[in-house]
Amino acid sequence: MIAKAIFQHRFANVEDYLHHRSPYLLVHEIVDIADRSIRTRHVVPDDNFFTQGHFPGAPIMPGAMMQEVSTQSAGILIAANFNPMESFDTHDPFHNEYALGVLVKVKQARYRGFARPGDVLDVYVELSEQFGDVFDFACTIRREETVVMQNHFQLMNIKSSLLQGK
Repeated sequence: MIAKAIFQHRFANVEDYLHHRSPYLLVHEIVDIADRSIRTRHVVPDDNFFTQGHFPGAPIMPGAMMQEVSTQSAGILIAANFNPMESFDTHDPFHNEYALGVLVKVKQARYRGFARPGDVLDVYVELSEQFGDVFDFACTIRREETVVMQNHFQLMNIKSSLLQGK
């Protein structure tokens, strides 16, 4: 069996790591990228599409969107440190051979608090294990020192043609 080459990339902007764009791009800042972990930030906006009808009068960030913040953060780590492509361009949707970090399994998610408009969420994601193209992650999201979510999930790199339905 021949091992796949792995490439590392460092970019100036979040958009250079992910295909997601506003309003669905939820990682607002990359704080730190280490070998097997990443720290990012998300500021819950006052006027985002996902708070506008979610508990009117008491807007909170939906748990599914917190899962997405953790997934996008892990996707950045894959693009940065475990990228199977030497040439990687998120600005051209047809450039990349692989779609990196596609969510395939949420193993566990525990919500321990709320995130409200204006809150700054600190996201810490750690790669627990890698099995070929499958990556096992653990994440903790904090608002100040309060843990608001912990989850375990798997992402997988797949051929871009599968994502595009070809």
